[in-house]
Amino acid sequence: MQYIASLSYGKDSIAMLEVIKQHNMPLDRIVHVEIMATDTIPADLPPMMEFKKKADKIIKERYGIEVEHIHNKETYEHHFYRRYMRGKRVGLIYGFPSIRAPWCNSDVKIPELKKLNRNNIAYIGIAADEPNRFHNLTERKISPLVECGVSETEARKICEELDLLSPIYAHSARGGCWFCHNQPIAQLHLLRKQYPEYWALMLKWDNDSPVTFKPNGTTVHDFEQRFAFEDAQITLFEKEENT
Repeated sequence: MQYIASLSYGKDSIAMLEVIKQHNMPLDRIVHVEIMATDTIPADLPPMMEFKKKADKIIKERYGIEVEHIHNKETYEHHFYRRYMRGKRVGLIYGFPSIRAPWCNSDVKIPELKKLNRNNIAYIGIAADEPNRFHNLTERKISPLVECGVSETEARKICEELDLLSPIYAHSARGGCWFCHNQPIAQLHLLRKQYPEYWALMLKWDNDSPVTFKPNGTTVHDFEQRFAFEDAQITLFEKEENT
């Protein structure tokens, strides 16, 4: 049996490593499940990928364990172009998720963690002041933060002191997958502006999908028209201000 820390690079999972160290809790492995957009493009944006590299180096130096990066062979794109084998939609591709939930956890991430944690003890990052998440804890799925009474605020402080605070906490941008259908409009606008190559892929998927990007019927192309108009208005305003 091994003791395995599941690392998300959020403040709670990173602070968890320090709590394990400070309380001399057993730890054999540190594992991160990487979600992939395509075979070559990760689900995290470049700043987060850079942070992971930095964090891995600090974690290895401080805790003496190298972070293992694993991923499901199924990417978001694989799931997107998978075809229905039965029912009314037989032959059609899945497209954007019709279930407006964090499907990536259940379809991509959780299966890998289940295989990894079979017959082992899993450490997960849940803070002591997150009772709504305590239902995830079992005899084999333990939160060192809960065991030691460490709150979310205290977890963030630990990360700041170790220079291991994720960039998602430094600004209002949302963390998680850049293609997620649950992300807010402002984040989609930021994606279009800062990562046009990713936005172009979103537009391609939008053309192919039999399901709209948002459950209210809004497509990625609808957002494209909106953002193009808003950016044009801003540019016009800036020109008027400078004359």
